[in-house]
Amino acid sequence: MSQHTPNELTEIFRRDRALITRLKQEDAHFARIAEEYHELNREVHRHESEAEPLSDEHAEELKKKRLAMLDEIAAIVAKARAEA
Repeated sequence: MSQHTPNELTEIFRRDRALITRLKQEDAHFARIAEEYHELNREVHRHESEAEPLSDEHAEELKKKRLAMLDEIAAIVAKARAEA
């Protein structure tokens, strides 16, 4: 079975990989939410791959939280891209 976890930031923001790396190093808030997103994404993936059972309600909560975090990350990346 593949160990690939979908929806990783480096996959979503392929063209901005260097910018993401820089933001993680220079922006403590971005680094924190990127790490939280990473952990949450892994938890959702474990559920979706049936490695870790969750209730459907809890899984939906996690997906909504992941989407909200992704929106925040995308806004920060877009702002940083515009300023570069």
